[in-house]
Amino acid sequence: MQQAVGSILAARVPDRPCATIEDWPPLTVLKPLHGSDSLLESALESWFVLDYPVLQLVFGVADAADPALAVLERLQARYPHSDVAVVIDATLHGKNRKIGNLINMFPAATHEILLIADADMHVSSGYARAVVTALHAPGVGLVTTLYTGLAGSETLAAWVGVTQINHGFLPAAALARRLGRQDCLGATMALRRETLAAVGGLAALVEHLADDNVLGRLVRAQGLRIDFAPVVPATGVTETGLRDLWAHGLRWARTIRALVPVAYFGVILQFPLFWAGLALLLSGFSILGLVGFGVLLLLRYGIARRLESALRLRHLVTPWQLLVSDMLAAALFLASFFGDQVAWRGQMMQADAGKPKKDGR
Repeated sequence: MQQAVGSILAARVPDRPCATIEDWPPLTVLKPLHGSDSLLESALESWFVLDYPVLQLVFGVADAADPALAVLERLQARYPHSDVAVVIDATLHGKNRKIGNLINMFPAATHEILLIADADMHVSSGYARAVVTALHAPGVGLVTTLYTGLAGSETLAAWVGVTQINHGFLPAAALARRLGRQDCLGATMALRRETLAAVGGLAALVEHLADDNVLGRLVRAQGLRIDFAPVVPATGVTETGLRDLWAHGLRWARTIRALVPVAYFGVILQFPLFWAGLALLLSGFSILGLVGFGVLLLLRYGIARRLESALRLRHLVTPWQLLVSDMLAAALFLASFFGDQVAWRGQMMQADAGKPKKDGR
């Protein structure tokens, strides 16, 4: 039931009406980079071709030898009229190196409206206008987006990763929003410079793994709302091995458990095929158990394909991918209780509750 309702809600996101702004404010996009992968160039190129009047792109790396710089060089040569700034600075400011990178990049930002986006996000040409329009709604202090997964290879890991995003995370996030949660999804976040300053700036986030959650809480503490833009970009899934996919999933699971420890137990309800498979096993593979499992699998598959059709997704799921995805998600749920350390960007960090301290640090 959760998957069905969440999928219906997620499918409706792009259909929300988008108002028109007569005088579009200048926009600065901040994109911290770290390394390269098979989808990085196509992801970054989608930002170079955004349909927006005045747009600045600020990229940052910590190492002059970072392979992402070669990708940027090709794109700058391809789009020589783009307003681009590249910051190379290895200065550390705290535990969260992504936020530290953003702190180093921040002086290069020239505009009042700021959009922070992960390196692997693929956006449509109208993405920036949709986000800025949402930010102009009364009482909105921060705008984020739902997103889908985009496979970077034909490996099992990539396909399962895409399935977990499209048919696990996406419906759950849409349903949580309808139930009243105002979560900040860190893949893309837009806010005004004055709002960021009011919550303590990027320095208020640098000691936390879940920097997006902290930013969202701080913005809401200012009496402002978090809204979803009526657009759904895609994040690249470039893991080629199950070990990398497991590490990524475990980071997500342990982070969510730390953020919402009580509500986290409800996550187990989001794996219907796991429970159906367990029931089938306990029934000794009875006829009734087989029929029930088959019916649930077909329902899950039908809901998934309807969502893919509504969002015009290129990667279409198969029933067995849904089955593997649910089984892996259940295993990650159990593993999340056996520790709070996560691997991220080549370092080990502790999944914390994401609650900003009173002094803003």
